[in-house]
Amino acid sequence: MSLLLNIDTALETGSVCLSKNGTVIGSSVNHQQHDHAAWLHPAINELLHNNNLNAGQLDAIAVTIGPGSYTGLRIGLSAAKGLCYALHKPLITVSTLEVLASIVIDEAEQLICPVIDAKRMEIFTALYNKELQLISEPGAMVLQQDSFSDILTDQKVLFCGNAVLKIQPVITSTNASFTNKTPSALHLAPLAYQRFIADSFADLAYTEPLYLKEFYFPQPKVKGN
Repeated sequence: MSLLLNIDTALETGSVCLSKNGTVIGSSVNHQQHDHAAWLHPAINELLHNNNLNAGQLDAIAVTIGPGSYTGLRIGLSAAKGLCYALHKPLITVSTLEVLASIVIDEAEQLICPVIDAKRMEIFTALYNKELQLISEPGAMVLQQDSFSDILTDQKVLFCGNAVLKIQPVITSTNASFTNKTPSALHLAPLAYQRFIADSFADLAYTEPLYLKEFYFPQPKVKGN
């Protein structure tokens, strides 16, 4: 049996949950992004207490590694690493984009494109298939009229995340569909469990948040190339 603590403070809503063998047994949510730091540790302690558990019984700590809010990512990862060091437990990290993609697998026809708001016309994104295999590496981009046009030419793509309202006016292809679902620790739990049973742990000393702060402008295609 595995008992995992799952932490997600990457975006506007923060959440933590306890899971046994990938099944959530208790959770807590914070909707005030500016309060994530003050909320997190008391929420973890209360969650353990309410389930008659202590931190020493945890088998691992899982956290969303980013991309997302600069401050939120540091809060979540710092808390997770601190607990791992204090309890001598392994660390599990999962991309926020992968967690987001996992939520909509049953809704997607072909490809899944999670999109996270990075302010102005910038987004963080990646591309997955229905088996949650990574097709396009996580990256940051500035939205333009031809964004994703090469993929949407012959494949159906489900866009999901808190940047959906931003990209809908830009992407007009009939192969595109949209849902504004957002990730939480509850969605992190089954992915963290998969990594736990595979002994896929992060390097506690060197793991850093996945910021993806460098932005790029997609190069326009030249006809005939």
